[in-house]
Amino acid sequence: MSLRERTRPGLGSALGRGRRPTTRLGNTKAGDKSVTVRGTPENLSDLLGRVSENSTGQINSLIGEFQRLREKLQTDRERIQHEIEEYEALSQQVMQFTKAISESVEKVRASVESREKE
Repeated sequence: MSLRERTRPGLGSALGRGRRPTTRLGNTKAGDKSVTVRGTPENLSDLLGRVSENSTGQINSLIGEFQRLREKLQTDRERIQHEIEEYEALSQQVMQFTKAISESVEKVRASVESREKE
């Protein structure tokens, strides 16, 4: 909903005649109640300033949260990369041991077969 839709019709003409503009803000309190703000442009400016400060605070809070999440992701990425490297090294060692055992078994088998032929 646009600002124009949230304001009472005739806002422009009300400002021109020196009347106080009326702005309705929906869902600002618990439930489905609306708040009517009547005042001078200065009062509306103050209200807009408070709303803006609140929004800015929420945005800054979200930025901080995203930065913490980015740091956690970076830390997790580094940890996982290190674990992958350790796994790769261990896997290489297992392959070398398996090859050595296989070669030893072949030597034993060849030795047994040569004895059986004698």
